[in-house]
Parts: sequence; C-alpha cells; structure tokens
Amino acid sequence: MGKITYKRLKGSQNMRQRLLLATLKSTPVLIEDIHADDTLPGLRPHEISLLRLFEKLTDDCLIEINETGTKLKYKPGIIVGGSHLVHDCGVSRAIGYFLEPLILLGLFARKTLVIILKGITNDSKDPSVDTFRSTTFPLLKRFGVPSEGLKLEIKSRGVSPHGGGEVHLAIPTVQHLTATMWTDEGMVKRIRGEAFTTRVSVQLGNEMIYAARGIFNRLLPDVYIASDYRKRSEAGNSSGYGISLVAETTSGCCISADTTVSYPRGDEEEDIEGEEKKELIPAADVGEKLASVLLEEIEKGGVVDSTHQEIEVF
Repeated sequence: MGKITYKRLKGSQNMRQRLLLATLKSTPVLIEDIHADDTLPGLRPHEISLLRLFEKLTDDCLIEINETGTKLKYKPGIIVGGSHLVHDCGVSRAIGYFLEPLILLGLFARKTLVIILKGITNDSKDPSVDTFRSTTFPLLKRFGVPSEGLKLEIKSRGVSPHGGGEVHLAIPTVQHLTATMWTDEGMVKRIRGEAFTTRVSVQLGNEMIYAARGIFNRLLPDVYIASDYRKRSEAGNSSGYGISLVAETTSGCCISADTTVSYPRGDEEEDIEGEEKKELIPAADVGEKLASVLLEEIEKGGVVDSTHQEIEVF
C-alpha cells in the first residue's frame, strides 16, 4: 500500500461540506487548526458524531484525531450504505444537521440506505425533519431522484435540550443526478404545514395554527395546517412546541420556514423543577411570527428558500 497523500485544509469553516465532498471524491484530507482560537479548541461533539456517521456508511474509512481535537486526518472509504443502521446524533445539534450530508451520501451509495437516527428532531438552529419531508424531498425529485424509496418517517419527536426523537430514513441510490434549468418560481397556490407539541397541552398547537391561518387566509383560501400532538414515548425527553410551513407554487416550488420553542440547554440538574417555572414564547406569537417569516421568504423570490441554499452557521 502506497503512502496516502492528504489535501491540507485549515480551520473549522464549512466542515460538513469539506467532509462530504472529500467522501464523494475519495480525497483524503488533513484539517488543522480546528476551532483553534476558541475557549475550548478542537472538534465539537456533533462534528465527531458526523465523522462516526460517515464511518458507518463507508468501508475502509480512516479517521485520526489528535489529543486536542484540533487536527483531523480523514481518508474516506467506499460509500456502501446498507440497511438496519442506527445512529445516535446526540443533543449538540439536531438531526437536520446530519440529514443534509447524509442524503447526498445515500444517493451515491452501493446499496439503498435505510437508517434510524435518534436525537433532536426540531430546534431553532437546524432545519426540522418536517422541512426535509415537505420541501427537500420534492426538490430532490427535480434532479432525477425517484420518489419510490425516498422516505422519512417521524416515529417520535424530540426537542432540546434532551432530545429523545427518532426518525426512520430511506434513500434510494442513483447513477447520476439530472441537470435542470429552473427559474420560474410561479405564484403561490396553497399553504401547507404542521404544528407539533411535545409534553405540553395540545391547545398550544391549536393556537399556533389559528394565528398562522389568521394571516394566510387574508391572502388565499387554500390553507391547511395539521396538528401533531405527541405524548408519552412519542414525545421525547423535553417539553416544547413548533410549527413548519411550506408554500407550494404553480410551478412546483416549495418555499419553507419552520421554528421550535423549547426550554434552553443547560442547568441539567434543575430541568424538572425549572420547566414548571419558566415561561416560553406564547404559542400564538410563534404561529404569527413564522407566518410572517414565510411571507418574507416568498417576497425574496427564487425557486428555493434560504434553508436550501447551503448556508451554514457555526
């Protein structure tokens, strides 16, 4: 076996894209000075978890991390995919953080990917699992990804700080993606969405729906927002609520927006008592605000929304 030649990179910016492209192109990379200037330097828990996820999907993958976590050697393996896979994403970032690169890897795997992901399904930082199902999947079909076998099922919801959610993901394989020219955004013909609650009153979900509909119904009649009330084992380990909305246009565009309200991370030992004392943003305000956010997305124009433009926040 010959000596491995690594492409040298610096810094932590665009970590997911770097690892994803390195895997797709089978290019070994050496990344140095990872979060080197931070108070706690080195790879973050969610970045290490992402590496372990890549390791599960590939064969002959090599990962070396130095003691401080500021230096990473990554030699990608062959993307195998497979079924009966399970990955715990932890609670540092939501499942949406992992889904973005995972879907692309799954498309070019040797075998159909079927995997169970556990962790946070909805938070205010990463795209929710609802957005992937309502917007990302229809977008993939534009590029030749078959709808047969493309599936995301929410078995249980989980919000921060303790997660507890579970989703089942299936991604079919493709030989190549189809190039497309898509510039016609069309006119909005209907609004769809889903409001969820976990370990709180179902009335909070209804309040979000009524508030959002109060804005949309002034503009168009075809508005439907479903309610997803979760309790017991399907409600994860923390209390919270949120709403996901998508505007469908006459040309087939799906413009989305979502948000989640839950108790903040930290104060782990006081969470049980603290959750009874803290007050969250009123559900009606959440529904009204997100409806306005979606209208702003529509006003910006374009055939894809901000969430699907590969803007990454670290």
